Parts: sequence; structure tokens; C-alpha cells
Amino acid sequence: MNELMNRTVAQLTARSLLGRRRTLLLMLLPLALLGLCTLARILAGLDPGIAAELDGPLAPDLLTAFGIAIVMPLLGLIAGTGSIGPEIDEGSIVYLLAKPLNRYTIVLTKLVVAIGVVAAFGVLPVFAAGVVLTGEVGSVTVAYAAGAFVAGVAYAAVFLCLAVITRNAVVVGLIYALIWESLVGGLVPGAQTLSIQQWSLAVAKEVFGDGAYRYGIGAAVEFSTGLVALLVVTIGATAYAGRRLQTLRLHDDS
Repeated sequence: MNELMNRTVAQLTARSLLGRRRTLLLMLLPLALLGLCTLARILAGLDPGIAAELDGPLAPDLLTAFGIAIVMPLLGLIAGTGSIGPEIDEGSIVYLLAKPLNRYTIVLTKLVVAIGVVAAFGVLPVFAAGVVLTGEVGSVTVAYAAGAFVAGVAYAAVFLCLAVITRNAVVVGLIYALIWESLVGGLVPGAQTLSIQQWSLAVAKEVFGDGAYRYGIGAAVEFSTGLVALLVVTIGATAYAGRRLQTLRLHDDS
């Protein structure tokens, strides 16, 4: 019964996330990233100076600034909030909660679907962008794909939890993604240690291995710190979302 309900919840969530309008929205960000990287590669073919930069720090800089810092948090916001937020807003969540299904199972199933969406529309395009920029499936490409994946998992969990906590999750999430993660978390030294972006860059740096700093791949935290922080935030957000869902009243119209 639980397995059947898991499958049902997953199918309903995927159908909701991959509706025509939301799919178009999900495609805009990776297309913009790939377009930018393709333009950089074309310019590199025309300018030896740009080509030299692509072989050095320019490719990591572009993947950091647009892939990790912009595309992943925004995709995580769309997938995380979209996996459960509309059901709560419309009140249709009551039909799901009325079923004999553990609340944590509901949250975990929705999170897995959200992660799948983030991987398809975020991680794969980051990987493709790395290939376009560097011309190979090399260390830069693999490192940033790994960093994008762990970032996407954490963002999806955080924003799914936010959707359970408040009906203004999209607004709050946009403020967090654009101001904290993209600006404060990327520029302010003290705040960088509390940024999913920096934690995921620590993973990318570790996957790249020796010579990361020479290629401009750096992070404000060490790999062990970043990995632990990612696990704590992901597990904590998922557990808290399940707990809040347990206390959600079926006939709460507030």
C-alpha cells in the first residue's frame, strides 16, 4: 500500500511540476546558461585572448556565477515549492493527507521528484555548459556537475520546507536565492560560510582535485565543513517539513 501511494504521489507531483507552463519556465534558465556559454565559446574562436581565458579561470567563473549561483537556486525554488506549494495553496493537500500515508513519506517522495527535476533541468545543463566551455568532459565539467547536484538537492529540500511553512514561499525564496545566495553569499566573507553556494563549491573543488585554485575554483569553507553543512540542511529541512505536515490541519483555511 505504501509503495503504491509513493508511486501515486510521485506521479502526481511530476505531473504538477512538468505541466506545460512550468516546464517552459524550467527551460528558460538552462537555455540562458547554455546560450551564454556557447557565445563565450564562439568568441573564443575569434579571439585568442578569450580562448586562453577559457582554458584558465573563465570557464569556472562562468559556471560559478551563472550555474551554481543563479540557475541552481532558482531551479531549486521552482521545483521545491512547486512540488507541494500549489496543493497547500489550493487546499487539495487535504485529500492526500486524508490517506493512510506517513507524512514523512509524502515529503520524501515529493523531494525525490523535485531533485529529479532539478537534475534534469539544472545539473545536466551545467554539465553540458562545461563541455561547451572546455571542449571536453574534463575535471572542470565533472566538478561543477557534482557541485550543481549537491546544491540542487539542498535547495530543493530548503524550498520544499519553506512551501510547507508559509504560503509566501516563492517570494521569500526569491529574496533568499537572489539576495543571500547570489549576492551576500557570494561576496560577503562572513556570510559565505552560511551559503549553500559556497558549500557546493567546496564539493566542486574537492572533486576537481589538485590545481583547483589555479583554475579559479575556490570556496569559503573546507570540503568536510561544506559536506556536513549540506547534509544537515538537507536532512533537517526534510525532517522539519514532514513534522510541519503532520501538524497541518485538514480543514485549516487560514
